[in-house]
Order: sequence, then C-alpha cells, then structure tokens
Amino acid sequence: MSETIEIKVDGMGCQSCVAAVERAVKGAAPAAEVAIDLASGQVRIAHAGAARETLIRAIEAAGYDVVSPAPAR
Repeated sequence: MSETIEIKVDGMGCQSCVAAVERAVKGAAPAAEVAIDLASGQVRIAHAGAARETLIRAIEAAGYDVVSPAPAR
C-alpha cells in the first residue's frame, strides 16, 4: 500500500535544489513518486515501504529544512 505525505521544505531556490531533494527521497525510497512545487516549497511524496521519518531525515541530510511535515493520508 502506498502512503502519500506532503511536507514544506525550506532552502530550495532553484531547479538544482529540486533535483537534490528528489534524489534524497529516491535514495530513501527508490519507488517513490515525488512532486515538488518550487515556489511554495511543497513536496508531495507517494511511496511504499519507507517511514515518513526516514524520508524527512533524507531531505534534511541533503541540506534542506523540513518545516511542516503533514500527517499521513
């Protein structure tokens, strides 16, 4: 079963940042589908098998701040 989370990430300023966040998420959950809105900082992740905390830690390890992890849907 796939879970979707939406989080707000600070520190993304360009398409390279978007790519870095996507790589970080895919490193933690290779099958994840990632949609990122650079203007708002919203990151939507549909994944199977990775814990929300694991995904958040991966984004933070890439150098970005997760400011509002939303509850699971």
